[in-house]
Amino acid sequence: MLIRTAQMADIDILKKYDHYISAKELENSICLNRIYIIEKDKNLIGWLRYNLFWDSVPFMNMLYILDGSRRQGFGTRLVKYWESQMKELNYKEVMTSTQSNEYAQHFYYSLGYSAIGSFLTDEDTLELILSKEL
Repeated sequence: MLIRTAQMADIDILKKYDHYISAKELENSICLNRIYIIEKDKNLIGWLRYNLFWDSVPFMNMLYILDGSRRQGFGTRLVKYWESQMKELNYKEVMTSTQSNEYAQHFYYSLGYSAIGSFLTDEDTLELILSKEL
């Protein structure tokens, strides 16, 4: 298993799976070193993409583990790696969000994240804002 920063050579595989971001923004995220890839035997298992909330707090926009690789600890390893990288960059806090009807909230709670707020989406689903001190 290997965790590494995404490179431009990864853009095609990321575009294939990450439909939540435009190709241009995906390129920008790669250039800014804001995507981490997890691989096994040189095959993509998943990725973590982040940005900066209020231009100052790392905010995980996407954590995705491909089918067949879920529930094997890869997501936990990827999040912990990202958190360690953010700590090395002298950030004191990280954030993410998830819908209240998704299991992901329990995953983040188990990693030490706390709900700090919420809002209703257009679909009347509650989006939870989560934070963790590093």
